Amino acid sequence: MIVPYMPTLVRTRPYNLLKELVRQGVRVRLATTWEDEEERGQIDYWTKMGVKVMAMPLSKSQRMQNLALALPTRLPLQSRYCWQPELASRIGREIDRQAFQAIHVEHLRGAEYGLFAKAKLESRGVRIPIIWDSVDCISLLFEQAARMSRGGFGRWATRIDLGRTRRYEGRLVRSFDRTLTTSLNDKAALEKLAGSDMDGGQVQVLKNGVDLEYFRPSNAARSKDLVVFSGKMSYHANISAAMELIKKIMPIVWTQRPQIRVQLVGKDPTAEIIKLAVEDSRVEVTGSVSSIPSYLQQATIAVAPVIYGVGIQNKVLEAMACATPVVTSRQGASALGAVPGKDLLLAETPEEFAQNMIQLLDQEERAAEMGANGRRYVEQQHDWKQIGEELLGYYGRY
Repeated sequence: MIVPYMPTLVRTRPYNLLKELVRQGVRVRLATTWEDEEERGQIDYWTKMGVKVMAMPLSKSQRMQNLALALPTRLPLQSRYCWQPELASRIGREIDRQAFQAIHVEHLRGAEYGLFAKAKLESRGVRIPIIWDSVDCISLLFEQAARMSRGGFGRWATRIDLGRTRRYEGRLVRSFDRTLTTSLNDKAALEKLAGSDMDGGQVQVLKNGVDLEYFRPSNAARSKDLVVFSGKMSYHANISAAMELIKKIMPIVWTQRPQIRVQLVGKDPTAEIIKLAVEDSRVEVTGSVSSIPSYLQQATIAVAPVIYGVGIQNKVLEAMACATPVVTSRQGASALGAVPGKDLLLAETPEEFAQNMIQLLDQEERAAEMGANGRRYVEQQHDWKQIGEELLGYYGRY
């Protein structure tokens, strides 16, 4: 299993897929990188779980060098961001020594390792299936960012990396035995990039799950008049959503309910996000927290005004798993099978968001019922155990 960054609780998909593979008795060799001592400490966690780990440090200077070397090429910058030459060499040596039944490659940032492994196998005349878990279609993300990002990311992505990424993702789908992604929208986008002559089953959807033990309802009473938005606060799509919430939606809510407080929960808040709390005392920017579930469990409602994004919005699933009623955009729920009006509420305009939020804030019984419905939905549709079994099915088809 080649993961370009250390699987941690924050990187929920590789973390939980790896846990499920181990739980189901699969012997796994993890090839990954670590960026700091906290991530380095995760090596012991996986080793104690029974995973054989080969992990190499990936410094900021190495990442910057990778980007600089990729810039004059036709490769997307993302594809080289996590490249660690010594890790690639160790992957090659492992392939020479071990008889693996499958190779699992995570994300576009891990794809160069996958192509390296494929070339190594072909040079030896060995056939081992390689599964590329794209997670999301990055080209689709860049296209949306170009139209809707509030910052400079959209312009940067369009000018430098969009064309490269389109060509590269189309090539990757054609290069690997199977491509997995988290939503039908991403599947359709990747199939289009790969070309009309591709096998219709080449790209498959493997949903994201929720750790139902970690993200769970609490018996404690919820705080009154408390709204939460969660996510990594340096991620461009989350920045745009947080700014939408505070600058456009909350002023409408505050005209009717001036006491409502908002918590922006997540690591690495940018200066733009931190400033929101400076400007209004009703806004709290937490930075890194030891337990995201505790914030979701105490909130009255969770709001996710996702303007753009790809794949499944984990912030929505995690809030629902905590039985916290959710108001989100159609984009935020586009990859879910949840029933609007029953499992969550949808809104598009700031006025619609404000109206739905005020209704849930004022109607305690309805909010509790919607939270319970949301919890049932994720239990039935997004259990990592079921998703892990589905992943094993893909491995066993070769």
